[in-house]
Amino acid sequence: MKKYEYVPVDMKFGFLSSKMTEHHKIIDEYAAKGYRYVGWFPISTSNMLSGVFEKVELVFEYDY
Repeated sequence: MKKYEYVPVDMKFGFLSSKMTEHHKIIDEYAAKGYRYVGWFPISTSNMLSGVFEKVELVFEYDY
C-alpha cells in the first residue's frame, strides 16, 4: 500500500523571474525519511494575466 504526502512550497518572485529556493532541502528531508519524490502540482497562481505560479505542492510517496 502507498502513502502520499503533499508539501506546499511558496515561489519567490523577482521583477522578471521567479524561483523555488527550498525544494532541494524538502526533497532531501523526505528522502531521508524513506519517501520518494513523485512530482509537483501548481496550487496557486498570480492574479496577473501571466498566470505565474505562486505556490506549488511537492508530492512524495511511501510504501508501507
